[in-house]
Amino acid sequence: MKKILFILSLYACTVPVYAQEPTDALRYSWTISSGTARQQAVGGAMASLGGDLSAAYVNPAGLGFYKTGDFILSPGYNLWNNKATYYNRTEKDKRNYLSFGTSGLVIGSGTERDRKGRNTSAAFALAINRSANFGSNLLYRGANNQNSYSQKFLEEIAGEHDANNVANNYPFGTSLAFNTYWIDTINGGSSGNFQFQTRSPVATGLIQENIVTARGGITELALAFAAALRDKFFYGFTLGVPFLHYDRESIFTEADAGTDVNNKFDFASITQNLVTKGTGLNLKMGIIYKPVEYVRLGLAFHTPSFYRLTDRYNATVSTHTEGYKGLQTQSSHLFTGDQDAEFGYWMFTPYRIIGSASYVLREIEDVRKQKGFLTADIEYVNYKATSYTTDPEGDNSQGTKNYLKSLNKAIDNAYKGSFNFRAGGELKFTTIMARLGLAYYGNPYKDIAGEKGNRLQLSGGLGYRNKGMFIDLTYVHTMGKDVDFAYRLQNQGYSGARLKQTGGNVLLTLGFKI
Repeated sequence: MKKILFILSLYACTVPVYAQEPTDALRYSWTISSGTARQQAVGGAMASLGGDLSAAYVNPAGLGFYKTGDFILSPGYNLWNNKATYYNRTEKDKRNYLSFGTSGLVIGSGTERDRKGRNTSAAFALAINRSANFGSNLLYRGANNQNSYSQKFLEEIAGEHDANNVANNYPFGTSLAFNTYWIDTINGGSSGNFQFQTRSPVATGLIQENIVTARGGITELALAFAAALRDKFFYGFTLGVPFLHYDRESIFTEADAGTDVNNKFDFASITQNLVTKGTGLNLKMGIIYKPVEYVRLGLAFHTPSFYRLTDRYNATVSTHTEGYKGLQTQSSHLFTGDQDAEFGYWMFTPYRIIGSASYVLREIEDVRKQKGFLTADIEYVNYKATSYTTDPEGDNSQGTKNYLKSLNKAIDNAYKGSFNFRAGGELKFTTIMARLGLAYYGNPYKDIAGEKGNRLQLSGGLGYRNKGMFIDLTYVHTMGKDVDFAYRLQNQGYSGARLKQTGGNVLLTLGFKI
């Protein structure tokens, strides 16, 4: 099972423009619910509650509760902290940034009677939402006398004996390391019959450091429709157009931890830059049923999001071998005409199924007289269902197809389906509302090399509604665990950084009746 993961590393160097890895598949699907301040205050549970613009992104049937219209703005501010432990050493880093939740317009048609005399209504919504934030600063370092990043390069050229091939055919990793003497030939070889070694002195120890700076997110535009029949059965559909932008720079460095100044190695580093951009399409559909006045039951299905993405990628290696070859630096731009490598492809994210129930205190049509509610969602996400395929207008070579096939198999073996839980409640005191909520996002990993992750959110907020205007203020505190691997090795053990993540999100929603 493990071997599949390492096939990707092999392809990443033999096929120069590929930069995807299983981690990317999880990044674009293991996302935390985002919405209006009201929705976030109750843990993000919105699959059976309705009456909020964020229903367009959870269960669009909830828009069917609208009889009038709202105009909504939801600015926010995020605080995110990473604490990473690597070889028993812990480092901290943080990033704060502006964000926004669900904003837009919903218009209800009011109650009408159909030809059979039944009460009916409909609603339309146009909304935009930051459905994922990738902003993060990550730092970890530690003393390692077990392995070296450079051993990844040696595994990538296992069975290779031609130095010219090594110097030219792996322009985003091994070639750069070889040309700067991070890895080198072993004495005694001859043309076409070389063996290769690392210059990193693993036995005496290395000081390793990884700095990862990530930016971007997924912003989704939604066009939604919902309808209600007899105020008991609600159904809706949302056409979503997500815009994805991910920008990452990683700088991995390992330096000699020993005191030998003549071992032909001081330090080496590899800097990798990846920018992924693209547009997608998805469909969300759902129903809500009220078997009795105070109970609401919801069911929603989100199709996979189809993305057409483009990666732009470059890498640079610098190695200092002291008196041997001094400081050498080489960039992948040398092989690509001073341009970033570019690769276009299609990606499909996992489907989602959400079941929900709500209990409304004093359920009457005039929502101003309702006294509150309790609501809960359970969501299943099949994280291993993410898949990649070639772009018909791009590279459709057999090598590309084989690479993406291996990537999909690696995703199947790395991840699993998981359940997420969200719950919350609200109490109304005339024009003032108080809310509490929680959400738990389960472990998506199959635990191949010790990977485990989860996220817990605790939230609370206040709301004010009066004379056609409403203001909601929410704070969401997030705690999570995850892993980060700077490199993986096939033939021996390796370690990743264990992450403890904490974050806060302050969200304000301003709304006006129209």
